[in-house]
Amino acid sequence: MSKKKITFRGYGIEELQAKSMDELVPIMPARARRSLKRGFTEMQKKLLVRIRATRKDIDAGKKVKPLRTQCRNMIILPEMVGMEFDVYGGKEFARVLISPEMIGQYLGEFSLTRKPVKHGAPGIGATRSSLFVPVK
Repeated sequence: MSKKKITFRGYGIEELQAKSMDELVPIMPARARRSLKRGFTEMQKKLLVRIRATRKDIDAGKKVKPLRTQCRNMIILPEMVGMEFDVYGGKEFARVLISPEMIGQYLGEFSLTRKPVKHGAPGIGATRSSLFVPVK
């Protein structure tokens, strides 16, 4: 059984990682393309420097900890594939492992800022009908 080859808009991961930023911008989705054309913010630039330093350690075979960041608006680039991030969601950091399918999306999309609502059982007096429910 062969492993499925992952491509992004017709390019393999190795091809994407070999491209420069100028070559990468035209094949990104529209929102990411606009953001990349405008340039990185200071926070994104600092994160990119840390990503590249960590990538060198990973390529050298060193064990590295996930990068902690609050930069939720960083676009996932091909050089980030295989890395782990702890992305801040307003209260806690969520662990995000970058896979090839995530290229072109934002880090914040994978770290939810709201918890799903979990409703419990209604209490006595919550509704008109619950007034007459016997208490155990």
